[in-house]
Amino acid sequence: MKTDFLPRPLRTLLFLAMLGWPAGQAAADGKMALAAQLPGEACPPPASWTVFTHQRAQRSDAQRVLAELVERDVVLLGEQHDDADHHRWQLQVLAGLYALRPALVIGFEMFPRRLQPVLERWVAGQLTVSEFLREAEWDTVWSQPAEIYLPLFHFARLNRIPMLALNIDEKLTRAIAEKGWDDVPVEEREGVGRPAPALPAYRDILFEVYGEHAGRRGKPGDAAVTDPAFARFVDSQLAWDRAMAEALASRAQPTSRGIRPLLVGIMGSGHLRAGHGVPHQLRALGVRSIGTLLPRPATADCADLQPGLADALFTLPLLPATLPDPPRLGVSLDSQDGRVLIASVGSGSLAGQSGLQAGDRISGLAGKPVARIAEVQAAIRRQPPGTWLPLLIERDGRQIEVIVRFPAD
Repeated sequence: MKTDFLPRPLRTLLFLAMLGWPAGQAAADGKMALAAQLPGEACPPPASWTVFTHQRAQRSDAQRVLAELVERDVVLLGEQHDDADHHRWQLQVLAGLYALRPALVIGFEMFPRRLQPVLERWVAGQLTVSEFLREAEWDTVWSQPAEIYLPLFHFARLNRIPMLALNIDEKLTRAIAEKGWDDVPVEEREGVGRPAPALPAYRDILFEVYGEHAGRRGKPGDAAVTDPAFARFVDSQLAWDRAMAEALASRAQPTSRGIRPLLVGIMGSGHLRAGHGVPHQLRALGVRSIGTLLPRPATADCADLQPGLADALFTLPLLPATLPDPPRLGVSLDSQDGRVLIASVGSGSLAGQSGLQAGDRISGLAGKPVARIAEVQAAIRRQPPGTWLPLLIERDGRQIEVIVRFPAD
């Protein structure tokens, strides 16, 4: 499975075209409270909410949006995983929902379900931050910067809000992508049920992702026939969505005190955009009262404000550029036979300047062996400016040490 070096595995769904639902479907889970209609082609200003009615964008505010969404059974908050402002926005929404309905359960895509006991010990105050991240296998399971997620985890701990692990292990999604759903033994599916079939628009999106990663092109409608690997790719994405939907649905029943909690899911925007992904699987499970919220950058194209994209969008304010971008090598990585392969090297990139080549296999970083793309990503992201990082490379049957010199600024 190929991924650009700045972490972008199958979650590239996040960056693709935002497709709308057919007329009227946007309100299938409830009608949003509205404010003044946006005039003409005006873009929403920073720090503002946008909702949709009768196929038109409308301005609203947090009070109206949250008062409506808090009555749902499930509310899904999207994100771009490596954008700190997305997580600040999520924290703000969580605080607003908690003030209106304290019986919350917060589900996180970032944790496979086998780690649920770790989340429970964290919320109970039994783990330090370092113990929590280590026992949750953060650097290998998720590998995004922990500091941009920790405020969410602290919010849950401080208020004793249950945290729910939503995901499945990467090993399972990879097995489904390689074999297809039907050829993965039932006992290896981690209890995940057969997903509801993908809607046609979702298949089109997945075909774009598949083409981007696999270098394939063609018509989405013909993909399942012309390339069986695409059908398996769809299977893996549906299993991912289904697992998160099932985990949320499992907590939808009232507690022993008769209180029905509000279930909030924290996940990549591609899993909820346009009502595909997790919302579609939730509806198949009988959960109909679903709210979806997405953040959008102030620089985003206003043409993307299409009805059905979500129940509401929040336009993030811009920050002055004060910090350098995270280090990047400028390569695409692939995983083959348990090893990390450099699939391509960008022209003029740091990797090219350092002598890395397409086809090189990365077997070690800074004297430590590596076997997973996530390990390489995490190591590069942590590399301070102005330092050197030795990579052990396998090329043409030989082992070569390549020194990558990161710019000072």
